Amino acid sequence: MQRREFSMSAASVAAAASLSIFAASAQAQGQAPKAGSDYLVLDKRAPVEAPAGKVEVVEFFWYSCPHCNRFEPALEEWIKKAPKDVVIRRVPIAFRPDFEPQQRLFYVLETMNKVEELHKKVFYAIHVEKQLLNTPELIAAWAEKQGIDKTKFLEIYNSFSVATKARKATQLQDAYKIDGVPALGVAGRYFTSGSLTQTMERALLVTDYLIAQARKG
Repeated sequence: MQRREFSMSAASVAAAASLSIFAASAQAQGQAPKAGSDYLVLDKRAPVEAPAGKVEVVEFFWYSCPHCNRFEPALEEWIKKAPKDVVIRRVPIAFRPDFEPQQRLFYVLETMNKVEELHKKVFYAIHVEKQLLNTPELIAAWAEKQGIDKTKFLEIYNSFSVATKARKATQLQDAYKIDGVPALGVAGRYFTSGSLTQTMERALLVTDYLIAQARKG
């Protein structure tokens, strides 16, 4: 979902969805990915958290993005097969201030070690059950239904630690010059997305190539 689409009316977004980045790719599959078309090389390296000897892959996402929801199963399968030297990091984006509640939701789940249990359930609640999880109150009420103590959830949600993580997520998003999601950053050097490769499935293939490039130093 491209950044400009987030300000469209609901009808416009629905129309844009028909042009989903998940449309069948017309590009040849056997060619080596090309800088400038299949991926971008950052002018200035973005910060990474992975230790030395590891290659960091960052997935930029937004819970309310239908393309991110659709990409999740493919990403999960890719993560299961990722080499041991690859570190996957999920980073929720915020193109506008009203995106921050979902940023904080992710980091609360991370703090409580609930990502594995509830990450997919957030997508399900929004895209299947059509719940509006876009304010602290609505998010806390949803969390309580998942068995999380509401008071504890809000305490972590409003904590300095979670606020800092949300701010750093936006800074990283800007460092990679993210203009839409889902998108993938590799080793603080490279960026690819469905808008570049035409499908996120192919973006994962490009990511494999970029991981190999990152290993070469």
